Amino acid sequence: MKQHIPPMEIRCFRTDDEPSVIALWKECDLVRPWNDPHRDICRKLKVNAEWFLVGLVDGQVVATVMAGYEGHRGWLNYLAVAPEFQRRGLARGIVVEAERLLRKAGCPKINLQIRTSNQAVIEFYRRLGYSVDDVVSMGKRLEHEDR
Repeated sequence: MKQHIPPMEIRCFRTDDEPSVIALWKECDLVRPWNDPHRDICRKLKVNAEWFLVGLVDGQVVATVMAGYEGHRGWLNYLAVAPEFQRRGLARGIVVEAERLLRKAGCPKINLQIRTSNQAVIEFYRRLGYSVDDVVSMGKRLEHEDR
């Protein structure tokens, strides 16, 4: 039986959250060798920093999401919930808040990318009303991170 947890507070990221956020991303297996989390945070803080959300329970960072919008489509990145808090509605709560912010900005559609091997996350987003688009996701690295 899952123990009761206090409600999650959602607020904008603060610079002193960085160590906790990066630790959470690592715990949730979101960090890859080609993505330096410190750089990703610095980049986000330059563009709609107010859409970098953290969720706290008892003052502890337990959830994150980065939302973005360039005028055509919105994006969600770095959705994470600490494993001990998963399956309790926290991911849904922080995604709903990110969607609210994007909707308020006039965003007509949100895109996101999920590794094809991550079926649990694909099903999570399906339950929130997301569907698989008939597109190919492509990318081109403009900066090559020092490894």
